[in-house]
Formats: sequence, structure tokens, C-alpha cells
Amino acid sequence: MRLHKFVPSLILAAGVVLTSGAVQAADITGAGATFPYPIYSKWAESYKAATGTGMNYQSIGSGGGIKQIKAKTVDFGASDMPLKADELEKEGLMQFPAIMGGVVPVVNVEGIAPGQLKLSSNVLAGIYLGKITKWNAAEIAADNPGVKLPAEDITVVHRADGSGTTFQFTDFLSKVNEDFKSTVGAGTAVKWPTGVGGKGNEGVAANVQRIKNSIGYVEYAYAKKNKMSHTQMKNRDGQWVQPDDITFKAAAAGADWAKAPGFGVVLTDQAGKQSWPITSASFIIMHKVQADSAKGKEVLKFFDWSYKNGGAMAADLDYVAMPPAVVKLVQDAWKNQLKDDSGKAVW
Repeated sequence: MRLHKFVPSLILAAGVVLTSGAVQAADITGAGATFPYPIYSKWAESYKAATGTGMNYQSIGSGGGIKQIKAKTVDFGASDMPLKADELEKEGLMQFPAIMGGVVPVVNVEGIAPGQLKLSSNVLAGIYLGKITKWNAAEIAADNPGVKLPAEDITVVHRADGSGTTFQFTDFLSKVNEDFKSTVGAGTAVKWPTGVGGKGNEGVAANVQRIKNSIGYVEYAYAKKNKMSHTQMKNRDGQWVQPDDITFKAAAAGADWAKAPGFGVVLTDQAGKQSWPITSASFIIMHKVQADSAKGKEVLKFFDWSYKNGGAMAADLDYVAMPPAVVKLVQDAWKNQLKDDSGKAVW
């Protein structure tokens, strides 16, 4: 698998300003999902260099981003869990997908190389239900013949904050395991039967790196940047697959964005021999009526530029850019749904 350059700003704490220099009047602000933070950081850096306009993004989790956009304290919110049509209507919001990527299990087990360990969906559910507690458990060993597994307790790491990454992870496990569905269920914040929490993808990655014999789940870019040992997963077609832009694209190939209200497509457990089973889109949320239409237009200009110029940067970090046909649908939605106080289209 090819090596990737990673964004230096990723080592900074969540919530930092993603642009250099003095903040200008035209700078835009956003907050939310940690899943897309690596690519938004790279886009912001390049957009600043190209246009002089900064984009300041707080990587605080999807739950926080939804709260902030509803409170109108930022120009846009970001969430990996798409809001449902009735909530968008009630709050006067619209959403659109900005990028796609994958959530991956990561482990800290001595001697286990990245991509070596295989974890089926039922085994992963059993671990997060607290029912499979040892690394050398028969269920894990059965899928990993010849792999030296320690007789050590598994430490489960999960998100401690409201998280779209958690929604994608729990949505997948709820689709494939009835016990998990009835016991934990799908959501941005769930009651975990076991484990320790970390804030943001950054916090989960840090905890897994720190705690021996642990397992967690993060967006793939965090695993790559931190040289963490991700696992293989068995997909809906019964194939063992590795996470990368090819398997993420395969999972997204059948998505019908035009028919989904508010573009609310969930890409977990998709069919296809190459499909990564926990693939996700990340969404931008804005108010339909833009009190500051100039600022609203600046947000759209940033994402328009990113759609047109950010594909190579996305691929470098193993994200998947939105297909041109979907971008056209999104831009049509901008024209139709985003207005100023007088009802004039912002875009």
C-alpha cells in the first residue's frame, strides 16, 4: 500500500485554528465531526494560500457541531450522522455531503502488524458487548490461524463525546448483529457495556496507542497518521477486505443520493466484494436562511473550491471525493434552498 503525506496540523489539539496569519473579516467558521478534520485541515491550508480566505474549524465531534449550527455560533456545522428530513425542516437547515471515508478498528497488540488481524462483524460486536474478553479467544483465533494471540484481557476504547464516527460504527454493528442492536443500538452517543472513553477520533487514537492490548475505532486517516494497526474486516459479501480509497469507493458506488432526503445516505454494510463495511459520508449543515448572505456565500465558495481542487488531497489521505454527478446535485440544492433574508438565492 502506498505511503501518504499527512497534514502537520493534525498533531495539534482539536479546536485549533486551521489557518495561519491574522484572521480576516472574510474568514469562515465551522465546527463538528472529527472524522473529516484531516482533509478539512488540508483543504483550509490550500484554500488560504489560493484565495487569502481562512477557514477556522473546531474538531469537537458531530454532536457539538450540530448544537453549534443550531445555535448559530458558527457558519456551518459538520456531522457524520446525517440529520433526518423532519429535523432539517423543523430547524430550517439543509445539509450536503462533503467527503467520504472509512471507519476502521485499530488495535494495540504486540506483534500484530497493520492489516494483519482479521475481525468479523460478530467478533467485533462480541468484543464491544464485553462478551469476548481475551485476545486469544476461540472466536478470534478461528479467523486468524497462525497469528500469535496473547492470553491478555481486551481493553475496549470508545468515544466519550457525541460522535458521528460512533453512529457509523454502531449503525454497522446494529445491522449485522441482533444482540448488539437490542443491547446497545445505533446512535451518536450510546450506553457502552464496557470500555474507556476518548474525546474525538484524536482521543480514541491516543488511548489505543497508550493502552496495551486495546481496541478502538477511528477514521482511517488517524490510523495512517499514527501508524496504528488497523484490522481487516469481513464485508457483506463474505470477503475479507483492507481499508483504502478503493474499498471505500466500492461501498459508495451504489449510493442513490438523489432519492435520499437531505442527501442522508448511510453507507454502512453495503454490498460488493470490495466494499469496506464501515464507509461513511461526512455532511455540512447550514441554515436555509442566511442572515449574513456574504458569509454564507463564502462557505459555499470554500466547498465549491474543495470539490473542484481537493480530490487529489482527499485521495492522498485515503478519503473519497464526491463524484461530479453528486456535486452537481449539491450545487443545485444550494441554489434552491439557501436564501438571504429577502428570499434571494445565496449561490
